[in-house]
Amino acid sequence: MKPRHKRITLIVLGVALLGGAAALVLNAFQSNLVFFFSPSQIAANEAPRGKAFRIGGMVETGSVVRANDGLTVQFNVTDTAKVVPVTFTGILPDLFKEGKGVVAQGRLGPDGMFVATEVLAKHDENYMPPDAARAIEQAQKAQKSVVQ
Repeated sequence: MKPRHKRITLIVLGVALLGGAAALVLNAFQSNLVFFFSPSQIAANEAPRGKAFRIGGMVETGSVVRANDGLTVQFNVTDTAKVVPVTFTGILPDLFKEGKGVVAQGRLGPDGMFVATEVLAKHDENYMPPDAARAIEQAQKAQKSVVQ
């Protein structure tokens, strides 16, 4: 084989390996990507069925129900316009309370129940995740425009 053919073979092999590595990285990134949706967006069927995503809003007052096993909790998340029921099995954060901000990650079940695998609560009295705050603000504006 001529030196010129060896160089071309090495270049083609290098480009193929680089392309394969890029494909693996992009595939890993895509499978770990999690989007955020508000209860209003979920009610409008904008959220994916069968894929993991995050829901954020406020824990509806009076909606927290604990099961007898001590780990399973059901509650409603609202953006003041729409409500989505959520179920979670595990240990909730200490700051999880009714009327406070929450972000839950999981999947939407066929019955409309959001099955959370992780629940995050706000960390202080004034903080709310930016996406959740924006969703609540938009829902309140939409609700005011409908009332007027």
